[in-house]
Parts: sequence; C-alpha cells; structure tokens
Amino acid sequence: MLSRSVNLVRRRFCRSCSDAPRITTHYSVCHRDSDPRWKDVDMERYAEDTDVVIVGGGPAGLSAAIRLKQQAAKDGREIRVCVVEKAPEIGGHTLSGACIETGGLDTLFPDWKERGAPLNTPVKEDVMGFLTETKRFSIPILKGMPMYNHGNYLVRLGHLVRWLGEQAEELGVEIYPGTAASEVLYNDDGSVAGIATTDLGIAKDGSPKDQFARGMELRAPITLFGEGCHGSLTKGLYKRYDLRKDCQPQTYGIGLKELWEIDPAKHKPGRVEHTAGWPLDRHTYGGSFLYHLKDESPLVAVGFVIGLDYRNPYLHPFKEFQRFKTHPSVRPTFEGGTRIGYGARALNEGGVQSLPRTVFPGGALLGCGPGLMNVPKIKGTHNAMKSGIMAADSALDALKDGPKSGIVLDYHERLMSSDVMKELKAVRNFRPSFGGSLGVYGGMVYSGFMYASRGLEPFTLKHHGTDSESLSPASKCKEIEYPRPDGEVTFDLLSSVALSGTNHESDQPPHLTLADDAKPVQRNLTKFAGPESRFCPAGVYEFVPEESGDGMRLQINAQNCVHCKTCDIKDVSQNINWVVPESGGGPAYDGM
Repeated sequence: MLSRSVNLVRRRFCRSCSDAPRITTHYSVCHRDSDPRWKDVDMERYAEDTDVVIVGGGPAGLSAAIRLKQQAAKDGREIRVCVVEKAPEIGGHTLSGACIETGGLDTLFPDWKERGAPLNTPVKEDVMGFLTETKRFSIPILKGMPMYNHGNYLVRLGHLVRWLGEQAEELGVEIYPGTAASEVLYNDDGSVAGIATTDLGIAKDGSPKDQFARGMELRAPITLFGEGCHGSLTKGLYKRYDLRKDCQPQTYGIGLKELWEIDPAKHKPGRVEHTAGWPLDRHTYGGSFLYHLKDESPLVAVGFVIGLDYRNPYLHPFKEFQRFKTHPSVRPTFEGGTRIGYGARALNEGGVQSLPRTVFPGGALLGCGPGLMNVPKIKGTHNAMKSGIMAADSALDALKDGPKSGIVLDYHERLMSSDVMKELKAVRNFRPSFGGSLGVYGGMVYSGFMYASRGLEPFTLKHHGTDSESLSPASKCKEIEYPRPDGEVTFDLLSSVALSGTNHESDQPPHLTLADDAKPVQRNLTKFAGPESRFCPAGVYEFVPEESGDGMRLQINAQNCVHCKTCDIKDVSQNINWVVPESGGGPAYDGM
C-alpha cells in the first residue's frame, strides 16, 4: 500500500510522468520537495569559501587557473583557486583532433619544451582532398590558408590537458577530479556565488539510498565556467542573464574520432590530411581529418565532423564516419591496423555571429562554452587557452580591492578587443556560406574568396536558425542504406562505445532527462522516425517494442553516454536536457 501511495504522489507532482512509461526520474524534473521519500532526508550542504572557482579542468579552465597563480605570485598576493572537473582523471573527458597552435601555451610557459609538454609531432605535410564515391581530387594548400598547418603540432589533447593539470598543481591550484558541478549558487543580489557539486547515492527510481550524501558548496566572489561545448550550467546562465539576446543562435557539429595503430610502413609522422565531400551530400556540411602522430607506436587519429544542421532524419553520423573509411583513397591506411580508441563530442561552429555576452555578476564563460573555435581551421584549443588567460587577468584586477559579491569582470571587453576576435571575425562568413542553395559547392567557392579578401568583405552572413529546427519530416526524406561493418576497417556502434571506456553507476537516475516522457514517441518517432536513435554516437537512445506488444517506447541507455551533448542540441522537440551524472561517470579517454 505504501509503494502504491508513493507512486500516486509521484505521478501527481512529476511533470514528466504521463500515460507513457516513466523514463525521467531525475530530481531536476521530478522535484524532491514533492516526493515523500525525501521528507526526512538531511539536505544541508557543507560549504567552503575560496577566491576563484573554475568549473571544468580543460584547456580554458586550467589556463585560467595557472595564470591566476602565476600572476598572483608575481604580485606577491595569496589567492585560492579551486578547479572542479567531472572526469575521474584530468584529461579523461577531453577529446579533440588535435592539431593545435601554441600561442596560449607560449604565453603560459615559454619554456614548455624544456618542461616536457607532450607536443611531439610538428606538422610536416598538409594534404587536402575532395572526395566523390570512387575518386579523390587534390586541393592545394597555400601558405596563409586556414588549412595550412606548418608551425602547428599534432597532439593527444587529453595528455596535454593532464600535463597542464600537473603544472597547475605545482603552482598551488586545488584540483578536484571526479567532482561534477551540478548547480549554480546565487547571492541575494542575484549574482553568482559559486557552485554546488552533485549529490551521491540516489537510486534509479529517484529515491535516496542508505548511503546518500549531499554535494558540497564552493563559494567564491568569482566563478569561471569552462564546461566545454553546450555545458549544462552554462545553458542556465544564458537564460538567467539573457546572455544570448544580441547574438544569433549557436550552430554545432558532431565530431567522431578513432585512434589506430597502423602498419609502420604506412606511417608518416607529421602528415595532416583533410577531406570534404563524400559520403555526405551537398547540403550536409562536414569533412574528415587524419593525423599521423609520433608516439610510442605508429599512431593515426582519424575523425569525421558533421554539421548538426543536417536535414535528413535518417542520417546516422556514426555510420557516415564508418562509410568514409571505405573510400579507396582512405581504406588502405587502416588495413592491417588495430583500432584502440573511440569517442565523440559536439563542436561550436557559430563563430562571432553566435558569440554571447561572456560576463555576468560574479562570473564569466570561457573557451568552448561561448564558442571560440575557428571553423575553417577546425581549431579552438589555442583560443580557449587565451580566453582563460584573459579571464584570469581580469579576475585578478577585480580582486585587488578584496572579495565582494556582484563583481562584473572586464573580461568581455578584453576578449572582444583581442587577437582571438580578430581571428574569428576574419572567418565569420565561412560556416554560413555552406547553408545556401549550392550547399558545399557554394561554401567551397566562398572559401577561395575568403582567402583572397582576408575577411575584409563588407558583409556578415547569418546562420539559418537552430540545429534542432533543421530536420525535415521523415515522409519527405529518403532512408539511407549503410553497409554492414566488416570488423576490419568498419565497426558496429556498441563495440566502438566499449573502446571509449565509458561507465556510469547503473543505479542512478538517467542524466538524460525528458521534460515530457511521451514526446519521443508521440512526435519524434511518429513525424521524424526517431532521429535520436541515430544522431547519438553512443547508442543511448533506442526505440523498442512495448512489453504489451502495443506500440513502441523510448529506452535510454544512460550508461553508454560519452557526454557529447548532441542529444540536447539536435533533439527536434527540444525535450532532452543533459545534466551531469553522479561524479566520476562518463568516458575514460586516454589521450583522445
């Protein structure tokens, strides 16, 4: 009887519960103050004060932390800096190509080579091609073009981030890996007061376990958010402070990546390859990268990026990636090799048109959160690091008169007048040029014009709405047939996810939350053929038959999630909200 009463209460107060089978049990949707199972649970949090809290131990967040301690030491000041990172190890959730420019690193550590930074592969060769189904047409790479990479380095970015973490700790930065920030704290005056970490010990049905432990609060006059692309807390800050009111909607891509050990005879350390064209149609933005890394073994990083403004709901990004590897000019590289890693992440592609205001009372947004990637270069790490450095300098200046609430940093003005903005403004029209009637062909023609004009054209193109609005109904689209994986060069999705090392506590509420549990079937499946079952690169979303045999239901395999945020971005109903899982969950990337 008690169980029945509890269920009745929950159906009354949990707005995601409907006639559909209950999927969402997370407290961000099913509020605990309405659930009798939480009535006598102690919800008090332990709190600590610090000078600066940084959310996210990636390139931007760690650069900010390092710069804060470096400059404070020069000024003879004591400052406490705390970094919280949801990955169990620094760099464990980091994924990028990665071919990087060293400008930000040069600023932090001019002697990075002597310090042993893991940049071991200078670029020696650039190759660009346009693919048809059977042929490859070479595109020349000239000095000054975005794809010209001489002077840059091929890296395993997770290893570089881990090294940055070590440098930060040597300077006295407090780093807390395996600690996810789940809530922004606010002062009475409406300014940001810090963050709270995730609660632990909540069962899958949303009830408290015997070992339930409340998260802790880290309070500071300045909180810097470096969550990466489409961060869960950053989304809330956009809304609370209306930070996106003067910019266009952000547009995104999904990047999928594999690491391979290949035949040493085929290995060319320092070689950079990019392609456009096949297997995508002319209305779908995307392309590939293939980087030959100098490592302990003959290593190649291969990846495929697809713009999330694609139209056909039957498109399957993972399967497009696998099909790309079958091209006659690509497949030989991998034959006889061994795949050792897989992962995926979303990318900000909106450029300056989509850049929000980056400051608010008590904090700022860094790196890939607001979106500082140079799209034609496919590079953002250098700008993320520079943004962290600028935010740190601004924070130190603001704290000279002592800590106080409501501090508004001058970081946004510094960012807008920096070389980061000069770089992004020069390429502002590249990504939207692919959205016209000519698609990829128009974009490639414009790319040549952009190279000649150096970004001085007297106009700025606009993006075409949000990525979630771009899908056409399934009835107006053609299904796409994909070849079966051969187990040698191409693979199935689940064996790929296994290589990511992703893992979550199974007995916790799914962190992929739905505002309405019924909408995936009633709208997404019925009108758009259930695109979430294809755009997720980890097999999280599945439409399976009802146990009664009457219709279909959505099944969320939250344990597979690699934290790419694609579902939150591309969901046609904007019904999915990605929130952080219990601390420590997610992929376990090794130098991705």
